[in-house]
Amino acid sequence: MKILDFVRVRKIVQQVAAYCIAIMVFSLLWLPTASANPELTAVKVSLGNSAGELKFFPSNLEFETGKEYQLLLDNPSPTKHYFTAKDFADASWTKKVQAGKVEVKGAIHELELKPGAVAEWVLTPMKSGKYELHCSIKGHKEAGMIGEIVVK
Repeated sequence: MKILDFVRVRKIVQQVAAYCIAIMVFSLLWLPTASANPELTAVKVSLGNSAGELKFFPSNLEFETGKEYQLLLDNPSPTKHYFTAKDFADASWTKKVQAGKVEVKGAIHELELKPGAVAEWVLTPMKSGKYELHCSIKGHKEAGMIGEIVVK
């Protein structure tokens, strides 16, 4: 009788092990495709340039509602700048903002980029319209550091 119990237990353990291995293999195959987003569209924007021009490059951005974007911001200029687009940010769903080793989640209204800084803003515009983009440092907007964001 004891041998029969041992055989049953061994059979159950083998079935559980096979089940666990199958789940692990399935999850390893599934996770990379679930976490990678091939529909994520990258948009690069420079805040100024190395010559110190007070402009966004490009200054006109176009997005589609419901589509996820990776906004890649950099500041190659010798002075700090702000990417300020409050109404656009309010009309978008922010998945994350990442700068260096810090990831920020939640409501974002403007990003400050010091000289040489880079930041990534992953967002989905939720409301169509035209939105103002500017640098909120005194005198920068008036000098031409403005732009327009259009969401269709």
